Amino acid sequence: MNNLVWGLVAGAVGMAYFIYGKRQQRFAPLIAGMLLCVYPYFVHGALSLALIGVALIAAPFVLHF
Repeated sequence: MNNLVWGLVAGAVGMAYFIYGKRQQRFAPLIAGMLLCVYPYFVHGALSLALIGVALIAAPFVLHF
């Protein structure tokens, strides 16, 4: 159940980042959004899903390109 919830949250935030990055023509949110939409398919385990998700959500604020 945790995997489903984390996947849903990651997909929703990823879609928002993707749309924001595309409209603002910013590379970091665009790539982070694509990765947030895809990574739950390849990563298993609630803790690893949460840690990778939080890192990808924070990435556009840390990487400014």
